[in-house]
Amino acid sequence: MKAPINRIIPFSNVDGPGNRMAIFFQSCPFKCMYCHNPETIQMCIGCGLCVKQCPVGALTLEDKKVVWDEKKCVQCDTCIKECPHLSSPKIKWMSSDDLVEEIKKVQLFIRGITVSGGECTQHRDFLVELFTKVKGLGLTCLIDSNGSYDFSLDEELMNVCDGVMLDVKATDPSFHQKLTHSDNELVLKNLSFLLEAGKLEEVRTVILPTFPDENEQTVRAVSRLIQGKCRYKLLRYRPFGVRKEGLDFCGQILASQQEAEHLKEIAFLEGAETVII
Repeated sequence: MKAPINRIIPFSNVDGPGNRMAIFFQSCPFKCMYCHNPETIQMCIGCGLCVKQCPVGALTLEDKKVVWDEKKCVQCDTCIKECPHLSSPKIKWMSSDDLVEEIKKVQLFIRGITVSGGECTQHRDFLVELFTKVKGLGLTCLIDSNGSYDFSLDEELMNVCDGVMLDVKATDPSFHQKLTHSDNELVLKNLSFLLEAGKLEEVRTVILPTFPDENEQTVRAVSRLIQGKCRYKLLRYRPFGVRKEGLDFCGQILASQQEAEHLKEIAFLEGAETVII
C-alpha cells in the first residue's frame, strides 16, 4: 500500500503538542477559499502544462503521467503556480515502511507524528497501517482533519490515533458551503463525537478579515460546546499562497490582531478555557 505524500516537515511545533514530524498527504474533498496550500487539493491529471514551464527540465511526461526528478528540481514552484487544477507534480508515492524510515531518522527528537494534507483521511487504510507501526516506536499519532470523514464509524482508526485536530471553518451551513464548496453537517457531528470520545486534541478556526459576523458566530458556537475540554486555536487569515478566487472572497490583508483578541475574549466568555491566537 502506498499513498501520495506532498511534503514532510521533520520538525514542527505548530502541528500538535511538542516537536512533531508533519506529513502532508495529497488530495482533499474540500476546496477552501482561503487554502494557503491549494496545490494539495487535487491529484495530478497528467495534462502536462507544468512540464513545458519547468525552467530546469525536472518534469517529463511519460505515459500520460508527469514524472518529477527531485534531483534536478530547484524548488522554484513554477509548476505549482502554472497548474490550473489545484495540484502538484511534486508528489512522492510512499509506503508506510518508507515513512517509518524517515521517522526513525528523527525519532529521538520528536514526540510523534501529525498527518495532514490536503485531507489525510482520504487515505484511511494507509493511516491505520502507518499509525500501528509508529505506535510501535513509542511515538504518538495525531490527525489534522477538516472533519469530512466520519470518525464515529471507525473504531479501528480511533484506537490507533491519539487525537484529532479538527478544523471548524464555519458553523453556519450556508457560509460553510460558500467557503469550502462543501456541507458542514459531518464536521459538526465529528466535533461532538470526538469531544465525547476524548479524542479532540484541539479545534481550529480561521479568522477572516472580511466576515466579522460569521467569525463571531463560529467562535461562540464552538466555545459553548468545547468549554474547557480542549484547546481552541484562532488562526489569523493570511493571503500568502491563496489563489485569486480565494483572495477575491476572503480579502488581501491579514486578519487583524485586534479582531483576534476580541474573538478570544468572546471565546472565554462562552466557556472556552485555553484559547490560542
